[in-house]
Amino acid sequence: MQQRKREMNLQAIERIVRGRHEGVTMQEIARTLEAAPPRRTLQYRLKTLVDSGRLVMEGSGRWARYRAPTLMLSEAPDFLVLAEPERPFVGAVPEKPEAEAQPLSGAGAEILEYVRRPVTARQPVGYDPEFLFSYRPNDSFYLSQDERAQLREAGRASVGEQPAGTYAKRILNRLLIDLSWNSSRLEGNTYSLLDTWRLIEAGEVAEGKERRDAQMILNHKSAIEFLVDAAEDIGFDRYTILNLHAALAENLLPDPDAPGRLRRSGVGIHGSVFHPLEAPQLVEECFGRLLASAAAIEDPFEQAFFTMVHFPYLQAFDDVNKRVSRLAANIPLIRANLAPLSFEDVPRDLYTEAILGVYELRRVELLRDVFLWAYRRSAARYGAVRQSLGEPDPVRLRHRAALREVVGAVIRARMDKAQANAHVELWTAQNIAGPDRGRFCEIAERELLSLHEGNFARYRVRPSEFAAWQEVW
Repeated sequence: MQQRKREMNLQAIERIVRGRHEGVTMQEIARTLEAAPPRRTLQYRLKTLVDSGRLVMEGSGRWARYRAPTLMLSEAPDFLVLAEPERPFVGAVPEKPEAEAQPLSGAGAEILEYVRRPVTARQPVGYDPEFLFSYRPNDSFYLSQDERAQLREAGRASVGEQPAGTYAKRILNRLLIDLSWNSSRLEGNTYSLLDTWRLIEAGEVAEGKERRDAQMILNHKSAIEFLVDAAEDIGFDRYTILNLHAALAENLLPDPDAPGRLRRSGVGIHGSVFHPLEAPQLVEECFGRLLASAAAIEDPFEQAFFTMVHFPYLQAFDDVNKRVSRLAANIPLIRANLAPLSFEDVPRDLYTEAILGVYELRRVELLRDVFLWAYRRSAARYGAVRQSLGEPDPVRLRHRAALREVVGAVIRARMDKAQANAHVELWTAQNIAGPDRGRFCEIAERELLSLHEGNFARYRVRPSEFAAWQEVW
């Protein structure tokens, strides 16, 4: 136990030094540590790291600066977490063809080389709380200032000063299919894109596919709708994340009480030498810190990427942790009316290997390569979608939930045209403010007249209900 605590203290210092390419003084290290030890103790720990080759000291006395050594991964001892090198793009490692379209930094290629070694050749590691606790929101950054600026430029949407979620609501039909399919695909789901479209738009379950695959996609649909519909209320808090997990895990876990609940027992990671936390009280403590840190981050892209790193690393739930991270990464993007991240064209193997780099090395560079590339792809896609949609109707935008309610009621009650007209007028008079009433009635009536088997699912009615309504309509 004492040896483990000593190693954790040394790793905490290494982590601080690793993030400062210009070097860092002992005084700066002391200010950054969660609980700085006495001066002599810190001097001893630094000497230990320098003597063992894990750090390099330049200068002497109070002006001494500490840097990480510049070693290649293949040359380093198994326990060593390396310094982050410069990130010129060198292209993907060629062994796996699915990664060839994805440019990788030098650091990303290093990580890829390591995680592709046989499991027996990789050093077993446990969860390191310092990886999370040493992160300082708005002081620590996984994404550089230039990277954040470039992503913001790529993801900007011309919606002006609109409520949170305005942009996501405009492209919701596309987002439901894209994100549901891609996130499920990264989990090994066998549904094709067309299968997913039929399931979401028309409720058609693909023949010859496992029911679990359909459930996974429908769970994604529900989870995305939850995030978009409640855009002004969601955030990195227990309510949002627990309910997000509950939506994604519905009917997929052996324990029916597990969706929306932090795990109470140990879990293993297939194909990895990483061992997550086992004590429920530690999972609870780290989950609280994760939420607090994520909520405090001001930049939406840093916030999104922090989420992709730390939710899978903590493994706070029995399962479905990566799915939670991918959808939670969209929370700050939805709230800021930025283009969403749908993981379009991201190779499954490369994504998995990037997550392994976080698990086993506590290094984010490969996952960052994936994130930067994937977001630019998504932003370009939704930029084209935005142009094709034109400007949204402001009345329809303001009363989207009301429109869904009144149209859904007409369908479920099997009203004919005369009954529907009377119901819409009465409901509108009782629920819509004066200036929007006339326009709202017109929109609702047009929606009812334009409904067909390919577009009714957005009103949350079942195929059987729609078919029965069409008989009287």
